Formats: sequence, structure tokens, C-alpha cells
Amino acid sequence: MRVISINVNGIRSAARKGFYDWLRRQRADVVCLQELKAQVDQLDDRQFWPPSFNCYYHPAQKKGYSGVGLYARREPDEVVEGLGWPEFDAEGRWLEARFGKLSVISLYLPSGSSSEERQQVKFGVMDYLTPVLQRMQRDGREYIICGDWNIAHTKADIKNWRGNQKNSGFLPEERAWLDLLFGPMAWVDAFRVVNRNADEYTWWSNRGQAWAKNVGWRIDYQVVTPGLRPLVTGASIYRKKRFSDHAPLVVDYDYAL
Repeated sequence: MRVISINVNGIRSAARKGFYDWLRRQRADVVCLQELKAQVDQLDDRQFWPPSFNCYYHPAQKKGYSGVGLYARREPDEVVEGLGWPEFDAEGRWLEARFGKLSVISLYLPSGSSSEERQQVKFGVMDYLTPVLQRMQRDGREYIICGDWNIAHTKADIKNWRGNQKNSGFLPEERAWLDLLFGPMAWVDAFRVVNRNADEYTWWSNRGQAWAKNVGWRIDYQVVTPGLRPLVTGASIYRKKRFSDHAPLVVDYDYAL
């Protein structure tokens, strides 16, 4: 099973840059999209509904903002939009597809970089998700939570770690939350199961020569339940062509969907 996750930073923009041409060649079973920046009625072109997939979108109520999507080659048993938290769900940040005992989720965690107010919103989402993720660990299902978590976990996940310790996305509180997630709560960073290299990033600023010089952040993850750890067989970040300020994260699992 191949699962791809990408923050498209505007799905129509990514399409113009060749994202769907690339996707057709990837043999993906599930594709998770974040930051659609589009309403469903703006996606009337058939390229946004690839015929080999069952396609689902959960846009934000605010036009041109946020939103998540999910494509599945096998039709899910059930698709769940949101977490039942109105403020969070209004921003289109959680879309879950269930296949038997496996759930694949497209998640877009808020960024706090635009203002202190949005940083507090981000902290609030982290607090809300903590017991949710704890319950998920105990419910007997396997989970793959794909998406833009907007946090670089360790020094190996960000190029300029010294200069970013007071910036959103690398704050001590944010990193401690991922320590909790990948530590006592026993969730697994699928990429790191098979790839321990530094300088492996998924996001680069559009300023300066960040992309060309690989001055990036690894803030996109596939976070999985412990039962899936031994089934991770490969993980890569696609960088040959740029569809967004984020790169696609591709993870292969020895799991029959």
C-alpha cells in the first residue's frame, strides 16, 4: 500500500504546476491533501476527480482558506468529516477514510506563524487533540494520520534550528508535544522508521534561495499506530519537481488495503 501526503498550498495552483500529471504515475492507494484553498464547486474540472480514485473533499467554510482532501483507490467503508468540534471543523482540517480496521486521515494542523492569536489557536488544537489521540490508540483500529503538522520535531528536522527556537513551528512547547506523541503515547513517525537522515525536509520558504539551498523544515508526517511500524517498507520525499512550498511525502506499507 502506498500512501502519499502533500500540502498543495492551493489545489488549483498545484494542478497548474503538474501535480496531477505526476500523481498518475505514482501507483498510490491513498492520497491525502491539505490546504486546498478551494470550495468543491470551484473544482469542477475533471482533473480534480481522478478516475482511478474515489475522491473526497472537506473544504473550510471560509473561501480560499485551509481545507483537506483524500483520494482512495478502494472505496472506503465510511468517510468522516471533522472531529465534531465546530471551530476546528469549520476550517476543514480533518478527513478520515475507514477501510476495515484501518483509518487513513488527512490532517492540517493550524500554523501559528501569522500572529500570536493564531499561535494560541494552534496550542488549543494541540490540547484538544491530545485526549483524542490517546483514545484512538486504545480503540483497536490502526491509523495513518497524514498531513501538515506544522511542527519540526528535532534539530535533524530543520536546517536553521538555532535561529528558529522562538518561532512558531519549532517552539519548545510544540516540540514537547511531539515528544509526548512519539514517546509515552506510542505513536510512530513512519518516515523515521526507515529514514534517519538529516536534511530531509518537506517545506521550504519561498523567500531567498531556501529551496535551491535546501534550507527547509520537515513538518509533514505520516503518524501511525505501533502495529504499523513493522509494515513500513519505504519512505521518500519527492523533490524533482515543485508543486507547492511543500513536497509530497510518500510512504509504502506492507499492508493490503
